[in-house]
Amino acid sequence: MIFCVEDDASIRELVIYTLKASGFEADGFDDGEGLFEELERRTAAREEMPELILLDIMLPGEDGLSILRRLRDDEKTCGIPIIMASAKGTEFDKVNGLDLGADDYLAKPYGMMEMVARVRAVLRRSGESEREPEEIISGGGIEMDIGKHQVSAEGKQVQLTLKEFEILHMLLLHPGKVFSRDELLSDVWGVDFMGETRTVDVHMGTLRTKLGACGKHIKTIRGIGYKFE
Repeated sequence: MIFCVEDDASIRELVIYTLKASGFEADGFDDGEGLFEELERRTAAREEMPELILLDIMLPGEDGLSILRRLRDDEKTCGIPIIMASAKGTEFDKVNGLDLGADDYLAKPYGMMEMVARVRAVLRRSGESEREPEEIISGGGIEMDIGKHQVSAEGKQVQLTLKEFEILHMLLLHPGKVFSRDELLSDVWGVDFMGETRTVDVHMGTLRTKLGACGKHIKTIRGIGYKFE
């Protein structure tokens, strides 16, 4: 199930129609209130959360960036892949959304085939660990269960976003290897953000914070990038 949060009814209906025609289940909401009501209903009924959320930035009432922040701060929704959309198309909006934990960004007006391609790419990346055999990676007091998509630090479970999980996975798989910011952008986000390496720094900062004392094993290599030691 894919949720589309878009206040323009014509765009919302077209997105839902296209997703359904492409083989997805889809539902739409015109604001954040409707989205959170449905998420709460699913939680109470113990139904599965959506696989992905398409979230417009410019919405009536609570804007998309605020909604994104709430979704990422809630352990029940923090792992849901989110694609942001905005008519502004400015670098500021794009970086803001990515820094807050969005998985991809669509600048309006966007084509329906581009939208479907990005949805499939994000779902493919988010589902890779689930298709892999069960595997445990550990180091520095951190244990990562690839099959269950879970991370613990010093025995305490840590809630990570998809991007934080993927960054940590890369670092743990290659202890001692220095990854440049551009490498991390390319390998984790899958696209070139034209030098927007601040996105990597922001995600590293939140990842270290969530890992607590274990975050000290992620070392900054000045002028280059990061490594796990």
